[in-house]
Amino acid sequence: MEKVSFVIDDAVAAIIRAPLATPFRIATGQHDELANVFLRVRTADGVDGYGEAAVATHITGETVAATLVNLQAAAAALRGRSIDDPEAVCREFAAAFARNHSGLAALEMALLDISSRVQGIPFYRLFVPAGAPGPLLKFATDITIVIGSLEEARASARQFAARGFKAFKIKIGRDEELDLKRILAVREMAPESELILDANMGFSADRMLAFLDRLDAGGARPVLLEQPVPKNDWKGLVAITAALAGSGTLVCADESVGSLADARRAIDNNAVSAINVKFMKSGILEGAAIARLAASQGIRLMLGAMMESALAITASAHFAAGLGCFDFLDLDTTFFLKGNLAHSPYLDDSGRFNLSHASHGIGVMPDFT
Repeated sequence: MEKVSFVIDDAVAAIIRAPLATPFRIATGQHDELANVFLRVRTADGVDGYGEAAVATHITGETVAATLVNLQAAAAALRGRSIDDPEAVCREFAAAFARNHSGLAALEMALLDISSRVQGIPFYRLFVPAGAPGPLLKFATDITIVIGSLEEARASARQFAARGFKAFKIKIGRDEELDLKRILAVREMAPESELILDANMGFSADRMLAFLDRLDAGGARPVLLEQPVPKNDWKGLVAITAALAGSGTLVCADESVGSLADARRAIDNNAVSAINVKFMKSGILEGAAIARLAASQGIRLMLGAMMESALAITASAHFAAGLGCFDFLDLDTTFFLKGNLAHSPYLDDSGRFNLSHASHGIGVMPDFT
């Protein structure tokens, strides 16, 4: 990253809420609204940088209250601070966020956003590898079919297929018989689309493999299977990955890989064939390290999100554009929101990102008033 110098004149953390268009249900819980912690940092010249912590208590155990306290403490420490190496400052604060990676992601996002704005460059420029031919500025996200009824799955698939989505990520793991029907309904509504299954730790290895056999019989083989077993069931991941080798279905770690050390373990043990990187699991800088390690070892990559607003989703899109190594994009949560926080300037109604005309910074400025 380029060296840049600025002084933080002001910093403030606050909870910002946004309504959901529909509850976002997965095997381990659900979101009924967006209630995330946002951080704004500002230079004396009035240049702002923004960060977002999307807290998923039912997945990570973090809480909004603790995240707010941590980011308020960081904001106080940043006021009056002269910054000439934003990445070093992010690493300096990492220990204080050791159990609050969503808070770390917000801090990193805000400091890197303000850094790119001071430099007058798009956020993605911070992540382009040295010697790379250039960023990948156009790509598409999948769309999630949340856990629900068969009728809801069919209606959602029909709606999003009509809008032009080409990849569907189906949440499963609560009711196998209903899950089977829901997946086949999505296949019926979007017969040419890619199917991704996200079990959110809802199966054992044996049950997952038996379930996939039933899907095969129905002509609905997924291209990727995400976190089929509990996060610490490494033997289960290894067994499923070995069983599916050469089948055309990748096995992707999500909850099992929240750090660079986890990624090394997964790779060294041949536990998975893909890894889902998320800012809110590992922070941004460690997320980049995970992506680089995985790509260097031939492991496929997904870039995902928690329940994030347009700020964090757009930051993730920049991240994907700069690094250029992601095979699957799961950056669709704005489609489940209402209001201003639902709108990314670089994402269209069919799930396609285009950062060709991105200005400086991330390009999303939440209202702190």
